Amino acid sequence: MLRDEAGTTVTFTAADGAAAECHPPFPPLRWEAGSDPGAAEAAAEAIAAHAAADRTVGVLLVRLGGYAVGVFACAPPRLVGSKVGSRPVHGRSAAGGWSQQRFARRRENQAATALRAAADAAAGIFGQYGPHGLDAVVLGGDKRSIAGLRGDPRLVPYLRCATDRFLTVPDPRLAVLKEISHSFLAIRIRLTEPESASPA
Repeated sequence: MLRDEAGTTVTFTAADGAAAECHPPFPPLRWEAGSDPGAAEAAAEAIAAHAAADRTVGVLLVRLGGYAVGVFACAPPRLVGSKVGSRPVHGRSAAGGWSQQRFARRRENQAATALRAAADAAAGIFGQYGPHGLDAVVLGGDKRSIAGLRGDPRLVPYLRCATDRFLTVPDPRLAVLKEISHSFLAIRIRLTEPESASPA
């Protein structure tokens, strides 16, 4: 059993060489590895307790044309504040010439309006807690839309405390937001099988 120095992963190794690399949410995991016979069980309990700890977590899900913002608190997490919305952003036009240019400008304006609405919602919901009132911020949706919000000065202090785990969701609706805690609390496990022994 091995924990990396940053506290982001704990690796369990079986007698046959198979390994399970566990990535707990909200690193670092504060726990000291031991070498006694019950160390593996203690490590598993520490990971589970860390994942289930009481935190206040902000969630911002954005895709072009839609957004969902929420704050989860308590253990297990409960959605205590939220706002969702959508703005029309038309798809690309197959027309050429001036028509295509006008359509592209119109689409850019629609996209900018949609992102501004998402930023307004995030600033309003997160602003009730302040950057020091949230233990972490989880981002999701699509990365291009999130990147479009990074220039908003109201969101800078919240985006600074965003986790590395990005949640890809198809449609940021309220129903998706209500269930998103299952994703941001998940302990991700990467399994590695031992190499097969070479034939004699």
